[in-house]
Amino acid sequence: MKGITMFPYYNELLDEEKDMLTEVIKTLFHQTFLLENKFDKKSGRYLPNKQYRTCEGHLEFLREYFKIADIDIIENRQLGIISLKTQNLQGDKLSKLTTVFLLLFKLIYDEKMNTASSSIHVYTTLNEIFDKIQLFRLWNNKTISPTEVRKTMAALRKYQVVEMMEEMGELDGDTRFILYPTVNLLLEGQSIQAIIEQYQEDTEETEDEQISITDQDVSE
Repeated sequence: MKGITMFPYYNELLDEEKDMLTEVIKTLFHQTFLLENKFDKKSGRYLPNKQYRTCEGHLEFLREYFKIADIDIIENRQLGIISLKTQNLQGDKLSKLTTVFLLLFKLIYDEKMNTASSSIHVYTTLNEIFDKIQLFRLWNNKTISPTEVRKTMAALRKYQVVEMMEEMGELDGDTRFILYPTVNLLLEGQSIQAIIEQYQEDTEETEDEQISITDQDVSE
């Protein structure tokens, strides 16, 4: 209907604030999660996320905005994450390798948080991931192609699960990356053992041999 303003709150904002809100909405639709602090490769430390601050400052408005589409916006202050949640929100279908990585990220994140003293930096390497894949027998090939690893890392970076600690060049076992607390929301702790058992059942037992990256493409 003409002349009816749906969101008077929004119309009263300055143009700069409107632009920032628009970017926040686009980001949430694209990646589902916003982190309060993100790792900055240049400085080598965590920095406050401006989009998180914008979202937090207009949270009540955003709740009403997303409510129209039957989407809840949730702030987890303990983890420093704002996220979208709905039964009808369809995300990307994750590959088997991406699911395996996500499972192991959760295990590693929990292990390191339980032993950490004061550092909020939780990071791992591809070698640590490969060691756990071998330990739990989650992959029925001895090698994984760099292409598949890159696709996996790209998918998990999209959902703010990981961030590379260096520029992504040649992948090797020493490649390091930050693990974000988002992994706690993507994978419930009680389901980890069930997923491990599922993949163990689907994977043939192989001799103990280190899993590595190869230039040869390996199908899943």
